[in-house]
Amino acid sequence: MTRMTAETRSELRPELRLALIASDTPQAQAAATAMAGDHPWVPLEEADVAVVLGGDGFMLTVLHRMLDAGRVIPAYGLNHGTVGFMMNKARSSKHIAQRVAKATSMQVAPLEMEVTTWSGETSSFYAINEVSLLRETRQTAKIEISVNGKVRLSELACDGILVATPAGSTAYNLSANGPILPMGSGILALTPLSPFRPRRWKGAIIKDNATIEFRIKEPDKRPVAAVADQKEVRDVAHVRITAHREKSLILMFDRHSSLDERIFAEQFQV
Repeated sequence: MTRMTAETRSELRPELRLALIASDTPQAQAAATAMAGDHPWVPLEEADVAVVLGGDGFMLTVLHRMLDAGRVIPAYGLNHGTVGFMMNKARSSKHIAQRVAKATSMQVAPLEMEVTTWSGETSSFYAINEVSLLRETRQTAKIEISVNGKVRLSELACDGILVATPAGSTAYNLSANGPILPMGSGILALTPLSPFRPRRWKGAIIKDNATIEFRIKEPDKRPVAAVADQKEVRDVAHVRITAHREKSLILMFDRHSSLDERIFAEQFQV
């Protein structure tokens, strides 16, 4: 009996249906034109995997479109932006199908931000990187913080505060001196922005099955905006944040260049 090798098994698998999605930047559009004949691309709604051309911001946009549409498929990014932390290197695209087939997958659980404004309007949005609360005026924000229904900090005087996922912990969270979180760690970073009182509070590490709530004090005098990735709500009174594993997104990376390896390496940057 002939032994079936990994290469043979790969050849026997049905070919993945790939969709090509590019940002509107000149670099990404040029790459999309060059790749047009490299694969029999299909529309996104028919695809097994989305090949995304652009930067991290555009990848977030595509992932949010999937969440909004209610159909989530793996996303394989090729960096035609600046940092490209969530993307793969944009090498030759002649063997794009093989690269995707050999890529490793990683799940990213988004946060759900439920917001109530002064006027009583409610809305909810998803965040893949972080939810941030930011003061709207020169007045310092005053925020009460609760975890799982218990008040943990009755008043934080600050410019704002954010809740970051592991995937977003190296972005805004890191620039605010928050901790880098390993992928799959099951934790979130709660990081204050320019805290004034209490002076010694540097934030917290919280399990991602917790419910985090913020109540804005003196909202008419000290207005606060809440931002879930790219969605902003102004004049908020109350914000509730939960992680949703059942809505996990799937990012694909070339072997030896996965997101968890990049996050781990960030901890040793000097």
